[in-house]
Amino acid sequence: MLLNLFTELRAAKVPVSLRELLDLHAALEQHVVFADMQQFYFLARAILVKDERHFDKFDRAFAAYFDGLHDLDQHLEASIPEEWLRKAFERSLSAEERAQIQSLGGLDKLIEAFKQRLAEQKERHAGGNKWIGIGGTSPFGSGGYNPEGIRIGDAGERQGKAVKVWEQREYRNLDDQVELGTRNIKLALRRLRKFARQGAADEFDIAGTIDQTARDAGLLNIQMRPERRNAVKLLLLFDIGGSMDAHVKVCEELFSACRSEFKHLEYYYFHNFIYETVWKNNLRRNSERMATFDLLHKYGDDYSVIFVGDAAMAPYEITQPGGSVEHWNEEAGYVWMQRVLDKFSKVIWINPYPLRAWDYTASTQLVRELIGERMFPMTLQGLEDGMKYLAK
Repeated sequence: MLLNLFTELRAAKVPVSLRELLDLHAALEQHVVFADMQQFYFLARAILVKDERHFDKFDRAFAAYFDGLHDLDQHLEASIPEEWLRKAFERSLSAEERAQIQSLGGLDKLIEAFKQRLAEQKERHAGGNKWIGIGGTSPFGSGGYNPEGIRIGDAGERQGKAVKVWEQREYRNLDDQVELGTRNIKLALRRLRKFARQGAADEFDIAGTIDQTARDAGLLNIQMRPERRNAVKLLLLFDIGGSMDAHVKVCEELFSACRSEFKHLEYYYFHNFIYETVWKNNLRRNSERMATFDLLHKYGDDYSVIFVGDAAMAPYEITQPGGSVEHWNEEAGYVWMQRVLDKFSKVIWINPYPLRAWDYTASTQLVRELIGERMFPMTLQGLEDGMKYLAK
C-alpha cells in the first residue's frame, strides 16, 4: 500500500526517496501511530517531506491516494453486532448522558433506531436531523447538536470542523511555483545569509566561558562575544510605475522581507531601465535624485545587486540615447547597465512576470542577454535560484 503512496508522491513531484519510504515503514512497525489516519498523515509528512515548500504537493498526493478512506461510514454494514454497540456506547456515556438517553426510550430503543437508519441510509449525509452524518441535529453521527445522540466516527472538533487536514491544503502558498508572500520570500532569502560576528562584545559566550574556566583551573572566567549577524550587503533597485503598478503588492512584500532579513540593505527606484539617476522617494523623484555614478562610487563591490522589474518596455529604451520615456538620456540604458555589471560581481534581475511570458517581449530578451541570463521569476523556486547564485 505504501509503495503506491510513494508512487503518487513522485508523480506529484515531491522529492521523496526510497530511504524515506523505508523509514516510514520502520516507524509503522514500531507502532508510532496505529489505526489513526490523521496521525499517519502527520507522521508520513514529517518523514517523507524535507522541505515545507512541498507540503501542498504532499497534501494533494495524499488526498488523491486516500480519497474515500475517511468516508467509510458510507460502507458500514447494517448487521453490526448489537453487543458490540451496547458495550461501546456504555463505555463512552457518563451517568448524566445515560439519564438523558432515557428521554428517547432507553438504550435498547436508541440502538434499534440506529440500526434501522443505518440499513436505510444509502449515502453520506451532513447537516440534517434524521440520517447518520455530521453537523446536524440527528441523534446519530458526529459534530452535531443533539444531546441525546450516539457519536459515530470522529470528525475532529465538533460543529462543522470535520474537514481533514490534508483536504484543507493549508500549505498551497508554499508551493515553489506560486507567487510569493512575505513569509515565503523570507524563506527563500535565507539562502543568501552569511553570518559574521560584528560589533561590541555584548553576548554571553557559553562555550568560551567553559573553555577559559577550564584553562584557569576552575576559576570562573566569563567570556563575551559580538552578536552574530547576517553580513550580506544588498543593493535593491526597483522598477516603479507604468506596467509595474500591477506588481506593487509583491514588490512591497519583497522589500519588507529584505528589510527584516538583511542589516546592510540599500534600495533605490528607477523607471523601466537604469539611466544616469535613481531616487529613493517617489513623491520627490523630480527634485531629489541621486546620480548613478555616485551610487557606483558609494557602495563597495562586496554588495550584491538585485534589479526588480518586469523588463517590459520598448527595445529602444535600452539600446538608444534618448530612449527614456521620461527624459532625454545622453547615453543608452545598456551603457549604464554595463557599468553596474563592471562594478558589482553579483547582479541578478527578478521578474514578476512568469517565465513562460518572457519569450514574447523583445526587451526582456535584451535584458537577459545584458545580465548574462541571470534573470529569475518571482516564485519561491526562482528566488531561491537567484539567492543561490548570489551566495556563490
